[in-house]
Amino acid sequence: MTLMKDSFHGALPPPSEVAKANMDSTREKEEAGLQSVSRTGAVVPRKRAVGRLVMHSMAMFGREFCYAVEAAFVTPVLLSVGLPKNLYSLVWLISPVLGFVLQPVVGSASDNCTCSWGRRRPYILGLGIIMLLGMALYLNGDVMISAFIGERDKQRTWAIVITMLGVVLFDFAADFIDGPIKAYLFDVCSHQDKEKGLHYHALFTGLGGALGYLTGAVDWGQTVLGYSLISEFQVIFFISALVFIICLTVHLRSIPEVPLLYENEETKFLLEVTESYKYSSIEEEIRNGYLKSTCTEIKAPAEPGKCAVTSRTEDQRRMTLKSLLKTLLSMPSHYRYLCVSHLFGWMAFLSNMLFFTDFMGQVVYQGSPYAPHNSTLYLTYKAGVEMGCWGLCINAISSSVYSYVQKILLPYIGLKGLYFVGYLLFGLSTGLIGLFPNVYSTLALCSLFGVMSSTLYTVPFQLIAEYHREEESLKLQNGEQAVEQGRGKGIDCAALTCMVQLAQIILGVGLGLLVIVAGSVVTVISASTVALIGCCFVAFCVRYVE
Repeated sequence: MTLMKDSFHGALPPPSEVAKANMDSTREKEEAGLQSVSRTGAVVPRKRAVGRLVMHSMAMFGREFCYAVEAAFVTPVLLSVGLPKNLYSLVWLISPVLGFVLQPVVGSASDNCTCSWGRRRPYILGLGIIMLLGMALYLNGDVMISAFIGERDKQRTWAIVITMLGVVLFDFAADFIDGPIKAYLFDVCSHQDKEKGLHYHALFTGLGGALGYLTGAVDWGQTVLGYSLISEFQVIFFISALVFIICLTVHLRSIPEVPLLYENEETKFLLEVTESYKYSSIEEEIRNGYLKSTCTEIKAPAEPGKCAVTSRTEDQRRMTLKSLLKTLLSMPSHYRYLCVSHLFGWMAFLSNMLFFTDFMGQVVYQGSPYAPHNSTLYLTYKAGVEMGCWGLCINAISSSVYSYVQKILLPYIGLKGLYFVGYLLFGLSTGLIGLFPNVYSTLALCSLFGVMSSTLYTVPFQLIAEYHREEESLKLQNGEQAVEQGRGKGIDCAALTCMVQLAQIILGVGLGLLVIVAGSVVTVISASTVALIGCCFVAFCVRYVE
């Protein structure tokens, strides 16, 4: 039996009693500030303190720190366990393929998650645990296998399997986690705080990357930790895991989420209404249709005097792959154009970054990785690789600095100007490096890589926030409820993040062959060409909200 509106009103305490309870309850007063509900039904999050936004950004710091460690150590680890060359491409392709296929599914699932802890944080925690597991496997796989298997041939085989599994799991989770983090920010922040939060994300992304590269440059074998643990890889794992766990914990405790909806508990339902939406005005909210949009159905329970709130059905909550693809294909054209521009940007950026240290060793320093390890050519190549790591460190630091410069430039040139400048400067800098390879000029131009990095981490997601804000405003003008139905922020952020995986797939299939044929110089030339094409796409095809 379904309760009618009058029956539901009758089941509620008198407004005077509720008002008195609100006045007496300090906790309710504090929690009521989490977000406010306008009379039109739109949920407007409260302005967040800078400290909360910084805490929220710590996840990006930890993620990028671990990413930098992987970039510095994954190749030596794979070489040390004896991975055959013909399996290299397989290692780098599995993760982006999985991510490209599953990212929208996870985004849609988080949009519809009814966990009492919130919609995004359960997924962020789960992906964080997978990151730690992957890092543990690829940095400690050889030692773990040696402890359980004594036969040398089996040791080598299983060490390769475990290390490859660790790399795939880490890349998969580290790429995946960005979407829920951005959606979490969008859910709990006002429009102004979303912009601030994205800038803090870019700032801490750069700082995390810089410290990660510096951590990889330290000779930990000569330290106390190096003497205490078995190998340098274990020291690196200990430091990386500690940093990531602290950052993830701070992030998850940063800003509370309001659950999508509570199930089958009257007390939780009333708590949601009283604490978050001011219970004294519940009758007005029912008239405005807010509760109708929050709870799909209110059913009379078996026990008199109690009401149970039921969630949407399993069929509604679980989006099938077919309907998910239909949702993605039905995205407005300006969303699809933004995804294409993001794809161009990441193709350009990754084609340069993945092969940059090799470019420094072979083209700038004129060394050879194929020469005997005691030869001058190989030692020269190794020196170039080390200098390339310093260039990547410069890139990470400049990314952090530019995230603040963006805030200054935004009122003057807008998002379109920031987007265009990021692609243009990156295209010009990589082109100059390819045409005039020199140590000092290359290191100087590495600072412009950070402009592109900061742009990719902020501007596209700011545009997503602008699009959603515009859609919500149009709904409110038409008298509709500003609630997520069908395609939400999570799936839009996931679709944007999918472009990173697609870029990795395209580069993994095509760029490797070009490097074999033409050498490492082709990477920076390709990066410059793609960035300049993307520059034109950003200027003429991407839609900007006035």
